[in-house]
Amino acid sequence: MTGATPGPVDLFSDTHTIPDAGMRRAMAEAEVGDEQLGEDPTTAALERRVSEMLGTEAAVLLPTGSMCNKVGVASLTRPGDAVVVDSMAHVLRFEGGGPAVLSGVVFEPIATTLGHFTPEQFLAVANVGSVYQSRTSLVCLEQTHNFAGGTVWPLARYRAVCDTAREFGAAVFTDGARLFNAVAASGIPAAEWAAPVDALWVDCSKAVGAPGGAVLAGSAEVVERATRFKYLFGGAMRQSGVLAAAALYGLDHNVPRLAEDHRRAADLAAGLASAGCDVQVPETNMVFFDPSPAGCAADRFVAEMGRRGVRTSTAAGRVRAVTHVGVDDEGIAAAVAAAEDLLRSES
Repeated sequence: MTGATPGPVDLFSDTHTIPDAGMRRAMAEAEVGDEQLGEDPTTAALERRVSEMLGTEAAVLLPTGSMCNKVGVASLTRPGDAVVVDSMAHVLRFEGGGPAVLSGVVFEPIATTLGHFTPEQFLAVANVGSVYQSRTSLVCLEQTHNFAGGTVWPLARYRAVCDTAREFGAAVFTDGARLFNAVAASGIPAAEWAAPVDALWVDCSKAVGAPGGAVLAGSAEVVERATRFKYLFGGAMRQSGVLAAAALYGLDHNVPRLAEDHRRAADLAAGLASAGCDVQVPETNMVFFDPSPAGCAADRFVAEMGRRGVRTSTAAGRVRAVTHVGVDDEGIAAAVAAAEDLLRSES
């Protein structure tokens, strides 16, 4: 397990995990080869493992989750197409316009409260295409939804949107950066989230706790196209087995303990609420809250908490705190105590 380290409490992101001795040993001992030629055995093992977990025909390791989104969109669209997404989807808001630049697509955003829309909302914006209008060829879902608060799609709605998209003639792609958090929160196996979609990916640097990498999975045909775009977009990694070994270790040691992160997020949320913050009840490992009812603006809260040894961030006018394997119960208690001290001084 990637253990908590003494010092500042880092709730900035679950990408801030540090490999423990076991993960580092797995990396150092990894059998490696030329990934671009398909000769890295540890990378191949990771791809098989993820494909088996998700129940797909194939999978491919990419350097980053952001590249997975860009490759996924490219693999399932053609230039000029429209992609339906939630209005705060990561692929739309936080990836520098990459899909528009690389694939020539436009986004059709749907405003939601919790990050999941309905089949009726999809049909209201979907278009068969004409010489004047973009063809809706893809729906992008996000599980869990980051900037909606780490929320989990209800399975029935998820399936209904996928079924409606397919009936319309659009493909479905899931940004599953934190899919394993959704699995831990819902008890629904990863393969059930994968079954209704054409492709999805999981991040190795979040719930898995590895230093990097992400794995895109789907049918053999889609993964073949994705592999082509991987190299087109500069994703060759050579001896990537070093990263793959870390991910395999994390799947064995870090993913099974995700419920601990969710419990700690709930504890943090309760402490912040008691201190006077307006807190969105967390569904997974993300706590979004507004400290202004307690007399402190979000930006000031983040800055002052940083001075007290607790790192958080702002998102859409709120504060975001993310629990992960690097933050233990003592870290949560320290964060709550620091918030209480700050808010007392602001009142």
